[in-house]
Amino acid sequence: MQQSPIFSKTYDLLAWLIPATTKFPREQRFVLARHVQETALRFQEELIEAAAGPKNARELALAGADVSLTKLRFYLRLCQDLHLLTPRQYRHVAEMVAEIGRLLGGWRQKTGTA
Repeated sequence: MQQSPIFSKTYDLLAWLIPATTKFPREQRFVLARHVQETALRFQEELIEAAAGPKNARELALAGADVSLTKLRFYLRLCQDLHLLTPRQYRHVAEMVAEIGRLLGGWRQKTGTA
């Protein structure tokens, strides 16, 4: 499970994202930063559920992960539009999320859940 690239890429995303969001202004740390962090962590949990859970639950977990990743993309774009992330930070995190999205899409295709 942890050998799969999606797990290491998601870990790298979380390791970058959590410290970056804790630097948001105080009023946004309790609103937008919290949602970004919770959504990213939920995405990781859904990947673990898909990998470790029963085969019949895999489709549901991967579909949930796809929704979580879409939400994360939205929140990150909002962070950039509100100038909470610099253009360089946004470009970096968007590239990370895009790569994870490709890996998730490949996993869903492989399991026939896409």
